[in-house]
Amino acid sequence: MGSALVLKNVGVSYYGKPAIQGIDLNVEEGNILGIIGPNGAGKSTLLKALLNLVPINRGSIEILGSTLKENRKKIAYVPQRSEFDWDFPIHVLDAVLIGTYPNLGLLKRPKKKDREWAYACLEKVGMEALAGRQIGELSGGQQQRVFLARALAQNADLFFLDEPFVGIDVASEETIINLLKDLGSRGKTVVVIHHDLSKANDYFDQLLLLNKEVVHFGKPQEVLRPEIILKAYERELAFLHEVGVN
Repeated sequence: MGSALVLKNVGVSYYGKPAIQGIDLNVEEGNILGIIGPNGAGKSTLLKALLNLVPINRGSIEILGSTLKENRKKIAYVPQRSEFDWDFPIHVLDAVLIGTYPNLGLLKRPKKKDREWAYACLEKVGMEALAGRQIGELSGGQQQRVFLARALAQNADLFFLDEPFVGIDVASEETIINLLKDLGSRGKTVVVIHHDLSKANDYFDQLLLLNKEVVHFGKPQEVLRPEIILKAYERELAFLHEVGVN
């Protein structure tokens, strides 16, 4: 297996203030990486930098051995649910079908085989029975499953998910993590922004603990040691102490 992601001294600034800085990272193909850290640590900023949704002002990013531009069709992105317009009138199957568009070619329309593939992806997330339902009528967990199905429909090699487990039911969370682990077992690489430290050891092959810079990177049992976690969260703990929260 080669490297899916290689970052060297990557930095992003907003209005002259560093959001992340000095990020060095090497993630091999087939790994499920969890990005953890306190609020405001730059987790979403890092993910968006990897996708060129925000510009970096220093360093370099290599994706799947080349540039993002050359490998864009091999990448699937599931943003936070809050970034979607859930009032947009689209059926579940059509939402998943959008995932096939990058591989169709310019101005080409989906064919029967593409709709069949989109339906198969819905089956993988247990949502085929709701294929004709309006996307806005679904629960949070159902919506997240649908957009994972859309990512699966891309036949990507690298998957980015921004807090996919927020506000969803237990059954949906279990379905999603099992699918992510299956992707990893097939050599796909998955990068997930995550906030629940209690489940990080079970969910991920590697963890990146971030607080504007790399606090620690490695296997979950290495990163989740109390003295390492404290390094990332010490500012938040100090604040709680100042306001009298024990």
